[in-house]
Amino acid sequence: MISNLRSLRMPSLITGVLTSVCSAGFMATATAQDQSAELTIVVAQVRIQGFRCPNPSSAERLAAESAANQAAYLLKCEGVTYKVVLMPHQAARITEAK
Repeated sequence: MISNLRSLRMPSLITGVLTSVCSAGFMATATAQDQSAELTIVVAQVRIQGFRCPNPSSAERLAAESAANQAAYLLKCEGVTYKVVLMPHQAARITEAK
């Protein structure tokens, strides 16, 4: 009887561990996709407004400078870095960061 209880615990333990590992992998993938989407959106807006951005590498959200309806990013491109503030239904505020 005791061996039956142990055999029942092992599959449920393994299932729990596998579920946790899979969930963590999914969350990491979702975060990477979000960062990729942010980079694509910020780069597109910068280029639409006539700024050069060769080989973009990252778009880091600046939480301290963001507000409701305004998202601030530090966009790193090859040879130039921009501070970009996105606002709905308006052109972005783009300044070259030194």
